[in-house]
Amino acid sequence: MVSIRCKMLVKSELKKLGLHYVNVELGFVDVLEDINDDQRAKFKMALQKSGLELMNDKKAMLIEKIKNTIVEMIHYSDEIPKINFSNYLSEKLEYDYTYLANLFSETEGKTIEHYIILHKIERVKELIIYDELNLTEIAWKLHYSSVGALSNQFKKITGLTPSFFKSLKNKRRSPLDNVGKL
Repeated sequence: MVSIRCKMLVKSELKKLGLHYVNVELGFVDVLEDINDDQRAKFKMALQKSGLELMNDKKAMLIEKIKNTIVEMIHYSDEIPKINFSNYLSEKLEYDYTYLANLFSETEGKTIEHYIILHKIERVKELIIYDELNLTEIAWKLHYSSVGALSNQFKKITGLTPSFFKSLKNKRRSPLDNVGKL
């Protein structure tokens, strides 16, 4: 789940099933009751109709938590944490970063660092499109060491300079749940 709408849909489906949730976060639901097999099947079907999936595999759930933490951190936080991403993920998810990094690379075929870079570039595109901040402010906001560092990474990932991207009439962004997919 990578959007507020997803969270609202999950809450609605839980309510329809008469289930009471304590917490609905991106990629995680904490329900008060024990869910029986019939409720689980109905919930799974309702989610699938909306393009979402119910996961039971602990490793797959941890991968989703990693992805959702990165998405929240880069796209939905006003301020990206000043500590490095490895410490942030490790503290937030309460796992050793080496374990998280190895699991992520093994499962996703790319490093957590590359996944973060892809999301940062999507965020840069979004901020360029909004046209409220200049490149210096965007670089500062996303903790790049300089505009040059941001520009180099942007060009490496997109093939375009940020200035050229800004000049395009049809600026294209990827939906957040497609970022990092091959």
